[in-house]
Amino acid sequence: MNIVLIGYMGSGKSHISKALSQKINKSAIDLDDYIEAKEEKTIAEIFSTKGEIYFRKKESEYLKECLKTQENAIISLGGGTPCFGNNLAIIKDATNTITIYLNTTVGGLTKRLILEKSKRPLIAHLESETALEDFIRKHLFERSYYYNQADHNIKTDNKNIEEITEEIISLL
Repeated sequence: MNIVLIGYMGSGKSHISKALSQKINKSAIDLDDYIEAKEEKTIAEIFSTKGEIYFRKKESEYLKECLKTQENAIISLGGGTPCFGNNLAIIKDATNTITIYLNTTVGGLTKRLILEKSKRPLIAHLESETALEDFIRKHLFERSYYYNQADHNIKTDNKNIEEITEEIISLL
């Protein structure tokens, strides 16, 4: 069975997938890392040289590829992946796949993302913590429709990686 982790950027999908993979002996695939390897560019470089539309098309293509070729893996998606095109339907239609939404509050996301703003193309231009918080609030509102269609919803605020991975394991 594949486990697909979804949630907003900064919700811990990559960290949780790595920790979970060690606990339950599944490979961890970060879709953003997969895209970077295939495209031989960072996500930021793809956004700046080819634009978001190009990125979203490639993201969908590589998502299909991962779901088709991977078995028994933990796949962490980019924050926007389930919200574009028909990606959510692709995920939901994949056989032997469950989705888990790592649900983090606006405040929690703001605290995490303010520290790594320059590495995130969608928020790098925001100049203040208030602007970042407003951006996250708006995006989370728009994306929650997609995130809430996951098979399971795990609240991550005030939990460490160990607690979150144990909660995921209890759902399997």
